[in-house]
Amino acid sequence: MSRDERDQVVVLASSNAGKIREIEALLAGTGLTVRSQRDFAVPDAEETGLTFVENALLKARQAARLSGRPAIADDSGLEVDALAGAPGIRSARYAGPGASDAANVAKLLEALAGIPEATRTARFQCLMVYLRHAEDPTPLICQGTWEGRILEAPRGERGFGYDPVFFVPTHRASAAELDPAVKNALSHRSQALRRLVAALGGQGV
Repeated sequence: MSRDERDQVVVLASSNAGKIREIEALLAGTGLTVRSQRDFAVPDAEETGLTFVENALLKARQAARLSGRPAIADDSGLEVDALAGAPGIRSARYAGPGASDAANVAKLLEALAGIPEATRTARFQCLMVYLRHAEDPTPLICQGTWEGRILEAPRGERGFGYDPVFFVPTHRASAAELDPAVKNALSHRSQALRRLVAALGGQGV
């Protein structure tokens, strides 16, 4: 990717406002200008993949094809051991298509009713990809994992998604109770993005 201003713009294949804020903050100072796919009238891609990486690639390819620019996309979700890895790739629509964060959290807590604290282990997974163009045969793929467990009730007002019920043992707080800067230093998304930025730098972006 060349250094002129046009080519420094990378499309973020997401319309999730919380995710966009996080990624913009994490990329501050990298020299990359990230713009939401909404700025290019790119609709949300249909997530028909069976894995996080398949869905991330579907989203990135659509954004790159319709915008004519390089694209970053991630697919992330919550894996709960007591639920055999659910909600997994269905995390954003666990309670049904278009479900709110509150509805998804409520369904998760209902599914875990009666499960003791010691076996409520879980992790956030993030698979992030970068495509130089829609037909890029060698996409960059990076992964981040954030370990924790599921609380019995929501705590905290920050964050989004399952953050209020995701307990972070190292900080004795839910992800929604963490200062945004602290969350951005720990999260699955920040891990994957830091690896992606490092890989991009290694390729002379």
